[in-house]
Amino acid sequence: MPLPRRPLRLDRFDRLDALRGAAMVWMVLFHFCFDLNHLGGYIPRQNFYRDPFWTTQRSLIVSLFLLCAGLGQALAWQAAVAWPQFWRRWAQVLGCALLVSLGSAWMFPASWISFGVLHGMVLMLLATRLLAPLRVWLWPLGALALALPQVATHAFFDTRWTNWVGLVTHKPITEDYVPVLPWLGVMLWGLAAGQWLLAHRPALLAGAVPAALQPLVRLGRWPLTVYMLHQPLLIGALSALAALRR
Repeated sequence: MPLPRRPLRLDRFDRLDALRGAAMVWMVLFHFCFDLNHLGGYIPRQNFYRDPFWTTQRSLIVSLFLLCAGLGQALAWQAAVAWPQFWRRWAQVLGCALLVSLGSAWMFPASWISFGVLHGMVLMLLATRLLAPLRVWLWPLGALALALPQVATHAFFDTRWTNWVGLVTHKPITEDYVPVLPWLGVMLWGLAAGQWLLAHRPALLAGAVPAALQPLVRLGRWPLTVYMLHQPLLIGALSALAALRR
């Protein structure tokens, strides 16, 4: 039986915040290594674009972020969060996505980010918001989104104007690429899992978090801020350290 929508205290789901915080720590560590390598401080030099050790981590980090985003959308839907509140947050993500494109064009003009994780979330947040009422059908829809890029590709989707769909014949040259397909599938499964947990095992999301993990809880409540600030801070600090050493 579907769980009736009712007001929820969205600030009481510490376990989800802790999981999101763990993803952010992993992301910062990954980008620290990437920046160190980019500035020539990683010996031996690493290939973050082809080495499975790094590419697998990148995929897992993005998957964890999108899974948490799906879980968050389940909470928002259950709490009957109004469209005006949704649009405010959506506009923040959109603005940050545009800033990422501009910043990456300055640092990496040949491989700037035209559709990275924030760009993908702009469309995927809207899709999950609209699809949330489907409930049990979210599982097969997620599976379809994950499977389509494996069986249906076309050169039409290989341009910067169309590769956001994800049905590309080869991965574009860019510093970050998170197309709608297959990644929408991960967020839809997060949404479906969140709805199931709220209906059958709400304590798994709303239970207490050990004191040792409280820093992750606090960090997990500021995902967009941390995402936007950590790279400039890391690059600035590493560049300053390199200059001092010289």
